[in-house]
Amino acid sequence: MGGRLSDTDLRLLRIYRQVVECGGFSAAEVELNISRAAISMAMNDLETRLGLRLCQRGRSGFSLTDEGAEVYEAVLQLLAAVEGFRTRVNGLHARLKGELNIGITDNLVTMPEMHITHALSALKARGPEVRINIRMIPPSDIELGVLDGRLHTGVVPALKTLPGLEYLSLYEETSRLYCATGHPLFAAEAVDEAALGECDAVVPAYAQTPEIKACHAPLRATASATDREGIAFLILSGRYLGYLPTHYAERWVGEGRMRALNPERWHYLTHYSAITRKGAPPNLVVEHYLEALRRLVAAA
Repeated sequence: MGGRLSDTDLRLLRIYRQVVECGGFSAAEVELNISRAAISMAMNDLETRLGLRLCQRGRSGFSLTDEGAEVYEAVLQLLAAVEGFRTRVNGLHARLKGELNIGITDNLVTMPEMHITHALSALKARGPEVRINIRMIPPSDIELGVLDGRLHTGVVPALKTLPGLEYLSLYEETSRLYCATGHPLFAAEAVDEAALGECDAVVPAYAQTPEIKACHAPLRATASATDREGIAFLILSGRYLGYLPTHYAERWVGEGRMRALNPERWHYLTHYSAITRKGAPPNLVVEHYLEALRRLVAAA
């Protein structure tokens, strides 16, 4: 066998064990559900591969040689070890352990689809001992963390595609232009571009696509914020216009504290993706989390 065991070798060894335990080819034929001729060929192949005579067979009956008896004992040990390996690996699947380090862009928890939340729930149900560590950080830091291995996965707006990352599309988020109670435009029936240009506005201080930048171009940017919560703070002051995701602004709109201005015109879409590093080492925790995400996205 040249120091190596192949699938063929294991098959021959299993046939040999059955032949020995059945006491011959005839009885083994029923247990193995293969013909006596096929069993004879398998035994000849095994003896050739081992370079040993394992058994005597003929009119006088079936019996093991001394070498054959020793090989049988070794086969029992080997197959027990193979079964132990299979059981242990299957146990790893059954009892997920380890950590999931995930980076998430701010204010996605109010997304109505809740893919991330449901996937984390499914992971925790599958592996109660899994430790989940969430970092709420800017998209560029999430990408860097996934690339250098500090994060297993992340959720970022799909502004650009990096060659070292894998992308799983999750969400399509709509943002609209809002003002709050106390703002001059809150009660206005019609709002045109000229009116927007006369008002103070807060704009994002993070990367945006050219299409999103074009939506902000008519605004008079006199303030900036590093995240959507900061934008919401300034809009709620009643002094600024600003874009917010509809799912994030919904609570204030429902309370009558915010209003979307000309929503059919002043809006844009942002696509969000889950990212992982290409060529990352296998990780059962991450694989189960991503599989849950894929199922949720496919069912949406």
